[in-house]
Order: sequence, then structure tokens, then C-alpha cells
Amino acid sequence: MIKIGAGNLNEVFEELEREKGISRDVIVSSLCDAMVAAYKKHLRVKELTNVEAILDEQGGEIGIFKGKTVVKKVEDPENEISLKEAKEIDEDVELGDEVKLEVTPEQFGRIAAQAANQVLVQRIREAERNLVLNEFLDKKGTLITGIIQKVDDRRNVIVNIGKIDAIMPRKEQIPGEYYKPGNRIRVFVLNVKETTRLPQVIVSHAHPEIVRELFELEVPEIEDNIVEIKSISREAGYRTKIAVWSNDPEVDSVGACIGPRGSRIQTIVGELKNEKIDIVRYSLDPVEYIVNALSPARVVSVDIMADDEENHEALVVVPDDQLSLAIGREGQNVRLAHKLTNWKIDIKSTSQMERAEAEGQGYTSEVNYEEEPENEVEDIMNSEELQQEIEEEMNQSAVDEEDFATEEEVAEESSEDEAEE
Repeated sequence: MIKIGAGNLNEVFEELEREKGISRDVIVSSLCDAMVAAYKKHLRVKELTNVEAILDEQGGEIGIFKGKTVVKKVEDPENEISLKEAKEIDEDVELGDEVKLEVTPEQFGRIAAQAANQVLVQRIREAERNLVLNEFLDKKGTLITGIIQKVDDRRNVIVNIGKIDAIMPRKEQIPGEYYKPGNRIRVFVLNVKETTRLPQVIVSHAHPEIVRELFELEVPEIEDNIVEIKSISREAGYRTKIAVWSNDPEVDSVGACIGPRGSRIQTIVGELKNEKIDIVRYSLDPVEYIVNALSPARVVSVDIMADDEENHEALVVVPDDQLSLAIGREGQNVRLAHKLTNWKIDIKSTSQMERAEAEGQGYTSEVNYEEEPENEVEDIMNSEELQQEIEEEMNQSAVDEEDFATEEEVAEESSEDEAEE
């Protein structure tokens, strides 16, 4: 047996368990495997049967032992031992039992220490990696709190989330947000990738599920399944729409999410750096649901144009003064409503519908947010009706300029007449 020292051994076990979170059993198993690997290397063999390392934790000793089967007549000395020899080791042994014989080589301490150190370090790293991997696999899809460490050269934000540093790529960051090192931040665990070293954890600050997690934390009715979040659409840093439904007729789903005097929604908005949040009442009626999703704009009518497995399309008519509000800045409101309801929503004003009906034209979409969402308002600005109005205004301006020029000429003629007089 090789003397290690019970006191030092226990200190190492406690330190590894405290700092790395690796249990004593894993460390002992790794140490014994390391000793067997060192023994194989010492004998210059790749395979050995019935060989194991045994650690005496109380005595602080470790040794290599080989198991041999007790038989009447030994035919395989490597794996068998006679009953007489076995009785010298253990008087209670019987035929067919296995006896463990110590085979620790002399002067094995230094060689074993070097080989065992390498294997032990490797096993500890593997155990630590597996521990962290399992921990964060369980946290995948949840909200956790971390501390911003730094922003690297690729503009990725490094966030410490406990035992490892997570990466927040640029596409998962809120546009315009300043991530200052040292600040605490709530992030969504997006993915966990296994690597040869520690697992790589990808987190997000822009994922829609962050809004869900925050509402679940702040609204007890959601945690108790009285109020359900049916759908969320988010453009991080700008605006979010969330559709809620109450399973209790006496509980108002929207009011529960807003909270007394808006306390709950204010907390969530503050956590999201004043991101605007529209709480929409979910409805099984698609017309009512679309009307709610387009809030705060007022809607005159909703016509279902297509409703099948592949297409869900609706034509929405709004008052003239509500058209820009219904579409939103750069089409944001109608785009979020589309994502929230999963319905393609085309918007027209009442005057546009009246003109189309008067001219006998069919309905044409004024908003095509699926192909080019950023050009929705520009498409409306380029409509024929508006172009015609702009041309009329320009023509009128030209007439006014001519009239103004005529008045100047009259004024000049009057001045000349006065001079002659």
C-alpha cells in the first residue's frame, strides 16, 4: 500500500467538493481509476482483468489489488488461486470465492503519483464539465440572473451566471442598450452546447420568453394558472404585445397583469428598460382577437378573407385618423399584431375603401409586412390616391406662386406710376 496521509486526503476532498461541487465518491473513483491506469502503464500493458485500486480513507493508504478465483487445482495462475493459499489470506474463504491480492509494485509511489495526477486532473475536469452541463441543461429555457463581465471585440457580452461565463451574441442584445461591466442582468438561457472544456451557454436579453418569465414572477394569477399567457410578440427594446386569458370569469386577465395602480406592469417595464408593453385580451373569436391585437387603434370593421389550414387573412378597416396608429411606426403595430395572432392583417382606411368601392375596384392590400416590413408606411405614402393629392397640392402651390408674382408686378407698376407723377 502507498501512504498518502488521511489528513491531507480529507482536506483535498473537502476543498474539491466545496469549490468545484464534485462529490467525494466521484473523487475517490477518479483516484482509483488513475492508480489502475498508472499500474497498466508501469507494466506496459493495455488490458488487465480483475485489477482494481482500493483506497483506505481512514488509514490514508491506497494500493493495487488483483482478484483471483479460489479453486482446487490451479490451471491459470494469473486468475486462480488454490484453496490452501487462499485460507492463509482469509480463513472463511470457500471454493468459488474471489480473493483480492495486493500487487502494488515496489517503488511505485513516484510513478503512480505522476500518472495519477494527470488522470485525476482529467477526471476532475470531466466531472466538473458534466456537473455544469447537467445544471445548465436543467436551466435551459429559464430566466437567470448574472453579472456583466465585459464586452469582447466581437461585441458579444460576457455574463457570469455562477460557475461559468455565458455568451450573449449581438443578435440577442437589445438594440441601443449599454451593457456596463459589473451590472446585474436578467437573461434567458437560450442554448447549452457541450464542448471539450466547460459547456458553452448562450443567453439572450431580447427573447420574447423573458417577458413571459417576468410576468410569471410578478403576477401570482399566472403562476397559479388562473391567468394564461396565450401568445407573445416582441421587438426587443421597442414594443411587446402579450395576449392573456382568464380561466376564472371573476378574474380580469388584463387587470391582473396591470396590477393595483399599475404596480405590476411598471415593475416589468422597468426591468425591460421602459420597453412599451401592450396587454391584449385573448379571444377565441378571430375578429375580436384581431381588434384587440391592433390596439390602441380603433377598428371600424374586420372581414375574414381566408381562414383555412394554410392561410389566415383578414381585411381591417380603420378611421382615416387611425390609419397611421394602426400601422405603427415603420409598420411595427400591425407587424406585432400579425405575430401575436398568426393572422395576415391588411389595413385600409374608410376613405380608401369608399374610393375603391366607388371605382368598382377590388380590395388590394396596402400593407405587405411579410415581405418588407420596414417599408409599410412607405407603401402607403406611394399610394395612387395620396400621389394624386400631392400633385394637386403642388399644382395649387404653382398657381399661388403665379398669383403672388402678379401682385409683385402690380406693385412695381404702381411704384413706377408714382415716380412719374
